[in-house]
Amino acid sequence: MGKASLDLDYKIEILGEGARFDLCGSCGGEESRKRHPQGGWIYPVNLPDGGKKVNILKILLSNDCVHNCLYCANREGRGHPVASFSAEELASLFWHLYQRGMVKGLFLSSAVDRSPSWAMNEMLKVAEILRYRLHFSGYLHLKILPDVSNDYLEEAVKLATRVSVNLEAPTPQSLCQIAPQKNFFGIWQKFQWFESQKKKGLSAPAGVTTQLVVGGSKETDREIMHTTSQLYEHFGLARVYYSAFQPVADTPLSYKPPVSTWREHRLYQADFLLRRYNFSFEELIFDEEGNFPLSLDPKVLWANHHPEFFPVEVNSAPWEVLIRVPGIGTTSARRIINLRRESTFHDPKALSRLGVRIDKALPFILLNGKKIKRAEQLSLFA
Repeated sequence: MGKASLDLDYKIEILGEGARFDLCGSCGGEESRKRHPQGGWIYPVNLPDGGKKVNILKILLSNDCVHNCLYCANREGRGHPVASFSAEELASLFWHLYQRGMVKGLFLSSAVDRSPSWAMNEMLKVAEILRYRLHFSGYLHLKILPDVSNDYLEEAVKLATRVSVNLEAPTPQSLCQIAPQKNFFGIWQKFQWFESQKKKGLSAPAGVTTQLVVGGSKETDREIMHTTSQLYEHFGLARVYYSAFQPVADTPLSYKPPVSTWREHRLYQADFLLRRYNFSFEELIFDEEGNFPLSLDPKVLWANHHPEFFPVEVNSAPWEVLIRVPGIGTTSARRIINLRRESTFHDPKALSRLGVRIDKALPFILLNGKKIKRAEQLSLFA
């Protein structure tokens, strides 16, 4: 094996590892951290167009950063192994993997190497090589570096399927606690720019995403979900992703304990309530400290606080009422409505076959006017 090949293997290992915790190109949650057995830099993700799962190359252009975010493995002066690709190298690597059928798309990010403009320009060069020279028409996700000018944003949305810019924290105060060099309002203005251009017909086909680090600062779940609701309502973001803080050695926040992935999970559940279940931010239930209880699904928590809404008659409730029932999702609600045109639901078995989580739904529903008791449910499934 020649030196050039060894150098490439080293870069792939270092820069693939560096991209590991960036969830903005992924489906979120634990799935986003599962690597493909053929390479630690290939991840299975759900594409935005209907959820088809494919493998993508998720990698950094460079991990040599001029910023010193307090939690980041790539922070300036940390003493970690440093590597970077040229635009030609990275485009060639992706194309080789693509032609071999190992990947179908690319999620490209970078540390702020030299300057934001220099690093962003190199990422755009990779995209231009793939789109214009190699005529790649598949999934391409570009991370926007927060400090670049709008000219770079305009070029990115012309080239990419999806773009993202990481907000990292829900308030200016919490961002200052983990990334004091970054400007919350400057990042917020990027979302405003994307929305203004979308109204003019210029946007990435799969939209804009962002990511929040959960528990790196003293932010509450209420603050996180309030900011999330504003991003969805005012800027039409495609997704907000959440990443539970994990301490990194030799960083100023290495002393902090890791944040439970259950907290991350509860935020994703609440996010789904906002995006897919027609809940408003004001309807979310938090504890006295402004957080979601880790022991309870936010949808069940809402249901427990609204006894006046229940029980719901499965055979007559409209879709917007059915989806408020714990254990009934948007897909199972549509299936219920379609099938009840032909017959009436009498027992839980039929609902279970449609994807309903009977164990969650049972306390909140009626079946043809009858409330099924737990013991009765068990006998029906025996």
